Amino acid sequence: MRDQTPHINPSGAPIAETILLPGDPLRAKFIAETYLDDVVQFNSVRNMLGFTGTYEGHEVSVMGSGMGIPSISLYSWELIHDFGCKKLIRVGSCGTIQKDIDLYDVIIGQAACTDSNFASQYNLPGTFAPIGSFRLIEDTYRRAVSQGIDVHVGNVLSADVFYNYDSSVNERWAAMGVLGVEMESAGLYSVAAEAGVEAMGIFTVSDNIVTGAQTSSEERQKAFTTMMELALPLAAI
Repeated sequence: MRDQTPHINPSGAPIAETILLPGDPLRAKFIAETYLDDVVQFNSVRNMLGFTGTYEGHEVSVMGSGMGIPSISLYSWELIHDFGCKKLIRVGSCGTIQKDIDLYDVIIGQAACTDSNFASQYNLPGTFAPIGSFRLIEDTYRRAVSQGIDVHVGNVLSADVFYNYDSSVNERWAAMGVLGVEMESAGLYSVAAEAGVEAMGIFTVSDNIVTGAQTSSEERQKAFTTMMELALPLAAI
């Protein structure tokens, strides 16, 4: 284990076993400033901000992870293998491809389909199905239901392409029951599975690709508090 990497340099600051991973480093800063006590910053390399503090007495970290599978897989690999993270929770936005899912609904990624070739590195004799930790998913879902939150659990798509030349792809994934599209979870779930640690993706619906409804960039940065408040208690389990 290294005490610093080319991408994470804590300079002696702690990194907790439980870490939240929003794509946007400014969202990481918002979470730290809004929810954590006794906050210290552990990373600023490439402006990928990382912070550690306590939430209801339990140590938790939060750090930006960037966009796409290559970025989150790089950071999550280092956080696991160099800094001892054991519960990695992606908190992000997603676009739903189901017309009956509303803006601000919460989606938990039970599994993550992908059009990425990321898992080929493992040289498996078949197709790997990246899935989240049942323990983290079950705990989060139970609390969401008890609070009356509109929550959906199922398959998400971790897409490598944001502006897809083929305009029919979302309809075909939707027909298979996929709930929403994001760009990271399949990589995170694969890295976590190989390392034997837990991972989960939880998302706020930022737009409905079917109906065209959408939220603003400011809302995506600061207003998606429900998923943050569902993810933070996972530090205690």
